[in-house]
Amino acid sequence: MLDREGPVPVYKQVAEMIRTRIAAGDLGPGEAVPSEAELEVEYGIAKTTARRVARELREQGLAYTIQGEGTFVGEPGTPRPADQIPVYQQIAAGIQSRIEAGELLPNRRIPSEKELMRKHGVAKATVRQAMAFLRDQGWVFTVEYRGTYVSPAESWPRPTK
Repeated sequence: MLDREGPVPVYKQVAEMIRTRIAAGDLGPGEAVPSEAELEVEYGIAKTTARRVARELREQGLAYTIQGEGTFVGEPGTPRPADQIPVYQQIAAGIQSRIEAGELLPNRRIPSEKELMRKHGVAKATVRQAMAFLRDQGWVFTVEYRGTYVSPAESWPRPTK
């Protein structure tokens, strides 16, 4: 229960409750910390207070935030459970796997936006986010009004060990 009248700020109290959940293993490495909206409802706090909770957890080294995705337990780069990987990254990973397996060849089109939308049951914006993710990594390139193609193998990211 929050002590709203005491000397400890509410955001620090909520952050301590989340820290306790992390220490107990209720929130494991890479798992999402409750979102700002969830914190607002669960603890009856304001959005700015919820933001301060996330900042406090980051400052304590317990969590990291990815803009537009959320705050996650652990240090930046901590792998997330498969069920918490954003859909656009799941789509991108599937296409990357097909490229690496030789199913999608360099300088050949990958499935269209419409095909990917239908296959994954997602909006066009999600497919475009997946394509931007793959482009940023060097797996594909887009030709305006023609489509997205597999990049030449020399453009692919190098494996890291």
